Amino acid sequence: MTWQAVLLQQLVNGITLGAVYALIALGYTMVYGIIQLINFAHGEVFMLGAYLGATVLLVAGVSGACHGLSGLGWVLVMGVAAAVGCGLLGWGIERVAYRPLRRAPKLTALITAIGVSLVLQNAVMLGYGAKDRYVPNPLPALQWSCGHVTVTGMHGLMVVTAVVMMLGLRALIRGTRWGQAMLATAQDPLAARLMGIPVDRVIALTFVLGSALAGVGGVLFGLQYSTINFHDGYLTGLKGFTAAVLGGIGNIPGAMVGGFVLGLIEGLGAGYVSSQWKNALAFLVLVVLLLCRPRGLLGERVAERA
Repeated sequence: MTWQAVLLQQLVNGITLGAVYALIALGYTMVYGIIQLINFAHGEVFMLGAYLGATVLLVAGVSGACHGLSGLGWVLVMGVAAAVGCGLLGWGIERVAYRPLRRAPKLTALITAIGVSLVLQNAVMLGYGAKDRYVPNPLPALQWSCGHVTVTGMHGLMVVTAVVMMLGLRALIRGTRWGQAMLATAQDPLAARLMGIPVDRVIALTFVLGSALAGVGGVLFGLQYSTINFHDGYLTGLKGFTAAVLGGIGNIPGAMVGGFVLGLIEGLGAGYVSSQWKNALAFLVLVVLLLCRPRGLLGERVAERA
């Protein structure tokens, strides 16, 4: 295989993986932009999305309902189920774990986020078992080859889904009253409350949207890699956070850019350095970027609060 073919194939792989990172990064950056909290349980929400999608297929297979829809239809059902389930989970996490600590020191909320992460991780381990779970892919095995470069239907689905959801989120924030309320709350929660904006509901909506996007990302991840594990949320969530910082924490377009850039770095690192060192290379690039440009690629967008 020529170096050009290796480069193109790793670019395809990197963009595909970057789409998942971008969906996770959006949840991190939205929550941080509004309440300045790093929700370290977000990676476990992503992992639960993968398990919810696999559970939908399992239940459908046991009940014999798999013959009623096409492969793409079942992927849509998996995505909707994961988005709804993870959205409700995000609402519950905000309501139970974070809202009572709204006026507590930031370190308290951060420790709570780590605790919620461990609770979710162990709950999945107890519920589904510690072994890897196989995720059957209902889509037909489509692929297109040009020389030594292969693009599959799953690659296209992941990138298109991520881009459409990102554009939809941006349209919601820029073009709806709830989106404007989110921007106002991020700018100044006290002033937003005085203007009649239901700040608590806006924060809850932010958790719901971010968690729903992570749930869809989990479904795509499970379908692409065929196996899932209760540990998947830890490292993948950490990379999603890295992508958010890479693009500029609190910056929604930055989260998208950071996700794709991180995916490309990993893809190229796996192709030209070593697949065993791709994680170290990704975090090394982050360290270098933070030393040279601490506010991220597109700049941090978080209001300064007294």
